[in-house]
Amino acid sequence: MCAVKGYIQRKSMLYKTGVEYGDYTMNHVLGCSHGCKFPCYAYMMKKRFGQISSYEEWIEPHLVSNTLELLDKEIPKLKNKIKSVQLCFTTDPFMYGYDDIAAMSIQAIKKLNEAGIKCCILTKGILPIELAEFSNENEYGITLVSLDENYRKKIEPGTAPYSDRLEALKNLHEAGCKTWISIEPYPTPNLINQNLDNILTAVAFTDKIIFGRTNYCKEVSAYKQQKEFYNLMAAKVITFCENNGIQYHIKEKTITE
Repeated sequence: MCAVKGYIQRKSMLYKTGVEYGDYTMNHVLGCSHGCKFPCYAYMMKKRFGQISSYEEWIEPHLVSNTLELLDKEIPKLKNKIKSVQLCFTTDPFMYGYDDIAAMSIQAIKKLNEAGIKCCILTKGILPIELAEFSNENEYGITLVSLDENYRKKIEPGTAPYSDRLEALKNLHEAGCKTWISIEPYPTPNLINQNLDNILTAVAFTDKIIFGRTNYCKEVSAYKQQKEFYNLMAAKVITFCENNGIQYHIKEKTITE
């Protein structure tokens, strides 16, 4: 197990997100040890605004030590406005191997649920089974863009193995929890030659699938058939979900004319 590099404090925690499928969000960690090698929007934004100076600094996460105190102050003011809180959009609430981050995330979810606020969780780590004891309105998700471990080690070096992510999510699903899969950023064939059908079959137990393209990537931009490819993959996701009674959301600009 790892320990966070250090601690920081913030002046606020809950805020309205501009992400298309989100409502409110919280990011109680600065940085992410997963170190994804595809263009990470969170890393690019943090570096652009001077909060992070390098990739090496980004992958040494810092926990926001006053997270719970901020929630105690903000929840009473915002709870009537909030439909749901996403954990997280610029970091990972169950960062692989970091028990201190997971513990803070669990405490935050508990506080939000006690106030009647639904939480939506997304991770590339391991979702703990104790989450099944929380609100049945919560939604638990994992990111899964491949089943190829060699690709994971190359592009998402610090993340949990795909099979471990899937097993943890399936355990929550079988415990009666709402679950979802984010297949984003999905790679083009010049990055990895794989069959999307195999991924969809592996996640057929879930309640919802979100699918999106890879952005800000030179290799994807250089792939001449990218528009046709993503249109075809999106159509495949839609057909699979409709045939299996699974909710779906195709991210903006994934399907193009």
